Amino acid sequence: MRSFIAIELPESTQSELGEIQRELKKTGADIRWVRPENIHLTLKFLGDIEEGLCNDITRVIEGACNTFQPFSLSIQGTGVFPNARAPRVVWVGLSQDTSLAGIKQEIDTGLVPLGFEQEDRSFVPHLTLGRFRSSQGKRSLMDKVVQLRDNSYGVIDVKSIALMRSDLSPHGARYTKIAEIPLGG
Repeated sequence: MRSFIAIELPESTQSELGEIQRELKKTGADIRWVRPENIHLTLKFLGDIEEGLCNDITRVIEGACNTFQPFSLSIQGTGVFPNARAPRVVWVGLSQDTSLAGIKQEIDTGLVPLGFEQEDRSFVPHLTLGRFRSSQGKRSLMDKVVQLRDNSYGVIDVKSIALMRSDLSPHGARYTKIAEIPLGG
């Protein structure tokens, strides 16, 4: 079962992100856009896991969630990964927050005994809007990304962390919530 740990977004935020996507689509760039209702903040991609691990993973998430109270994140700016010369992902950024970093670290550390590797790259909180299929329209899109890089798109209140299942199909991924754990116990 393909799965990941994430912070889900309210529908109003997903709608706002859809508006940003519509603006970026005007550039004609060859991008596979994420459906707005599927946009989320991934804390840890787990890959294919055995269903029997779900309870253990949920306990790790609960341990992290019990340590932290709800908090807010600002949605701000646009960018690409890995860089402007060879972009593969276009995203909207999120403010760095000590609670977010702490939860991410606790989850990573707690999953190691279950056989998951600790992340060795630094965590850059972002919301993926789309993935480049080719370089067609890249220059136009990059101009627009630079134009929007300082924009602010509101605030989200983080109240829970979710364990999600991802089923792939020709029409895109379909996400199903396996567990949702509230922050603050």
